[in-house]
Amino acid sequence: MSQTAEQKFAGVTDPGFRDFLIAGERFYPADAVNFTMAEQRAFYDRYAAHFRKERPQEVETEELRIGLVPCRLYRKRGISGAPALLYLHGGGFVLGGLESHDDVSAELCDGAGVDVLAVEYRLAPEHPFPSAFEDCCLALQHLAKTHGRIIVGGDSAGGNLAAAVALWARDRGGPKLSGQVLIYPGLGGDMSRGSYVAHAHAPGLSTSDVQYYRDTYKGGGSKYAEPLRETDFTGLPPAFLVAAGLDPLHDDCFAYADRLRAAGDTIHVRDEPLLVHAFLRARNMSAIARASFTAITAAVASLAHDGILPSERTAA
Repeated sequence: MSQTAEQKFAGVTDPGFRDFLIAGERFYPADAVNFTMAEQRAFYDRYAAHFRKERPQEVETEELRIGLVPCRLYRKRGISGAPALLYLHGGGFVLGGLESHDDVSAELCDGAGVDVLAVEYRLAPEHPFPSAFEDCCLALQHLAKTHGRIIVGGDSAGGNLAAAVALWARDRGGPKLSGQVLIYPGLGGDMSRGSYVAHAHAPGLSTSDVQYYRDTYKGGGSKYAEPLRETDFTGLPPAFLVAAGLDPLHDDCFAYADRLRAAGDTIHVRDEPLLVHAFLRARNMSAIARASFTAITAAVASLAHDGILPSERTAA
């Protein structure tokens, strides 16, 4: 007999997070990848809309088109000359856009005191790699024309793209980045071991889902599609990584951190043992998810304004 969502998550001790998981399965089914792409996107849009909150009143937005790429710039009213965050949304390279992460972008703008440029990059399978990557690089180049201090960030597939953009900017000698914030990113780790095995059937994202998204993105083994394929990690900006404990992608954060650290880069990993993939959407329902988002916001602020990690600030 199959379990209901309520039964499946009965052991989750945080009631707000349990409610998040139950609602998530109601709006975005666990077997969503077996549906058509149009159906998957409809599920995801409905899922994102359910959890979406109104923007903070202090945040204003401007719709842009950079080349052919729709973007949205978030600014805090009354503040000029703020540093910028290039924020890249998650969704497995096949889902999401400006609306799906509108509230996250707006809250980061408000809480960290930064301008945020969100990018509606092209999606696979219609536009496989390197389309999304190229769109994000184009957005970074545009942002560098108006902002002197820039960091990159993103969640899930967006974390992958942020890491790839940081590599690309390093490789070509600019634009110079002050930091990178990668939230439960998929970086191309070994799917035959570690968290890919231990959390193969985790709620929110399974290992088979990860394989599906990789196959659909068609990165072809490029380091800009799978940043863990890079062999030289020197000269990359300070990195704040967030790993969800109950997530197949968990170990990608630590593998990436180890390589950055070995190359002399500054790195901090925040490990969230009780959280699952996509927990950002639970930040207004769960105390533990909210605490993590607060830490992410602090990292964005510290890296964007001062180019240092919050842990360095504390140590000083």
